[in-house]
Amino acid sequence: MTAARRGGKRVGYIRVSTLDQKTDRQLEGVDLDKRFTDKASGKDTTRPQLEAALQFLRDGDVLVVHSMDRLARNLDDLRKVVTDLTGRGVVVEFVKEHLAFTGEDSAMSKLLLSVMGAFAEFERALLRERQREGIAIAKKKGVYKGRKPSLSDDRAVELRRRVSAGEKKTALAREFKISRETLYSYLKPVVSGERGSSSERLLRFPRLSSRDLRLAAEEIR
Repeated sequence: MTAARRGGKRVGYIRVSTLDQKTDRQLEGVDLDKRFTDKASGKDTTRPQLEAALQFLRDGDVLVVHSMDRLARNLDDLRKVVTDLTGRGVVVEFVKEHLAFTGEDSAMSKLLLSVMGAFAEFERALLRERQREGIAIAKKKGVYKGRKPSLSDDRAVELRRRVSAGEKKTALAREFKISRETLYSYLKPVVSGERGSSSERLLRFPRLSSRDLRLAAEEIR
């Protein structure tokens, strides 16, 4: 464990990929003064708590992360974040890899950062490939049901209505606890149905109540 310099703090950053993943498996039992937690996939560029952590950290602090793949989206991102932080006098500690970077690292330490970061990126690529293969096999067997929708039908209609009313998408994504990518996926049916008649566009909304149909009709007009 890397101790913070006098007056410094040990700050933890945790990232889980989905809303239902538990955060207590990361940095469990690690002594921290403060922690920041994001619930976002590794490819998601919107990680507000990471941004908050980077702004909070000061010279003499230690940033503690469970593993390299929790901090960065890819090797270039990892090197940039670590270099920026160590340049500001912040030590970066990775618990799983048993590595800490101070900015005064040897050539071997810098090589380890690149090698371990590349290995973490390779692991993620293998995981995605296994997921794709598993989905393909499940589809062939007719047992693939797809991902559970992030929002109920009622919430999806409310989201579309509020976007149409001009509310900021970033704030809505935060309120509905979804990524911006997921938010835009819920807006696609509205866009793709614009060429059809009003009734055809309403049919694109699955299992809607009469109240939701009226709200959708008002959006179309």
